[in-house]
Amino acid sequence: MKFYEYGNTRDPVILLIPGTCCHHSIFDEVVSYLKERLYCIVVSFDGFDETEDTIYRNMEEETEKIESFIMEKYPDGILCAYGCSLGGSYVSYLMKRDIIHIKHGIIGSSDLDHASQRKAKILSDLVVKIIYPIVYKGKLPSFMEKVNEFKIKKHPESKEYREKFTKIFTDSPLKGYVKKESVWNQYYYDLVSDTKMNRECSIHVFYAMKMGKKYEEKYRDHFTDPDIRYHDMEHEELLMCYPEKWAEEVLDCVSGRK
Repeated sequence: MKFYEYGNTRDPVILLIPGTCCHHSIFDEVVSYLKERLYCIVVSFDGFDETEDTIYRNMEEETEKIESFIMEKYPDGILCAYGCSLGGSYVSYLMKRDIIHIKHGIIGSSDLDHASQRKAKILSDLVVKIIYPIVYKGKLPSFMEKVNEFKIKKHPESKEYREKFTKIFTDSPLKGYVKKESVWNQYYYDLVSDTKMNRECSIHVFYAMKMGKKYEEKYRDHFTDPDIRYHDMEHEELLMCYPEKWAEEVLDCVSGRK
């Protein structure tokens, strides 16, 4: 695991955690808006950094590495942790464990899905068959290209989002590097790890309403009195397509206003 740092070390710290099969560079654009106000630390998971020869083992080990890094450098804690998709599960888990103090947690339109071990294995096998070739080869299968074309034709306003979402995988530095074991483990352990909060804390959720109403209900069940911020967008569209607006929303969360 690596940590990439940007900004002035005297500023309050924000920890940025990427999503499933995402390279740490997913945060490059938004960091440019944050680093004038916050010191940004971007997590790069084992198995998903082309500068290391590592394998992503499980959520527990990755969480412990994050905790060790923060405890060593910031024993009094940090201002905020933001999790993109899978990263939202990490934010929830870090705050649930409460080994490091995080004043504000921000969940970025995460699924927060949970499954039995048996179901998780089936789903992980399926995801590896579909997602791994995309990440490793950097190319969508023809059926997914057709689905994208159909959705863009039906909803032209979604073109920028769909193109950027696709590029996360097809133009990733992980192409030709990432291993199946890392992809499988990352997806599986997200599903079987219990990240549900059991204590009150400051949690903000960027709810992408186009994901469906059930996710708002899931957030209210997963957290105690979350600050849900509504966006009529797709999954992580705010982060990918509106980086300046995303940064403004983050800064508003940590300002103490709700």
